[in-house]
Amino acid sequence: QLQLVESGGGLVQPGGSLRLSCAASGFTLDYYNIGWFRQAAGKEREGISCISSNNGSTYYADSAKGRFAISRDSAKNTVYLQMNSLKPEDTAVYYCAADNRWGLCVLWNEYDSWGQGTQVTVSS
Repeated sequence: QLQLVESGGGLVQPGGSLRLSCAASGFTLDYYNIGWFRQAAGKEREGISCISSNNGSTYYADSAKGRFAISRDSAKNTVYLQMNSLKPEDTAVYYCAADNRWGLCVLWNEYDSWGQGTQVTVSS
């Protein structure tokens, strides 16, 4: 059974950092596109970063460029999202998701396996 579990969220001050983890079980995430999404209260879910299955290429939404970094540890079957220079507007529930296609990872509507989410709150 394919399962994704996020962890690493919490309360952080503006300018601080967090590293989110997305641990996979029941499948090898190297063969899947893995995306990070977030949903703030009252807003639609948005895709913010992903790493592709075919060559490990990465993508970042404008809101994440220069501050966030996605990476994959094959030995641990885990994908990470390092978030630096956090802002109050980064406050949201963060989800990781998997897409079993081989190719571009930015087709956000193709993700069909989801974790339960982890809350990130950026506040002083």
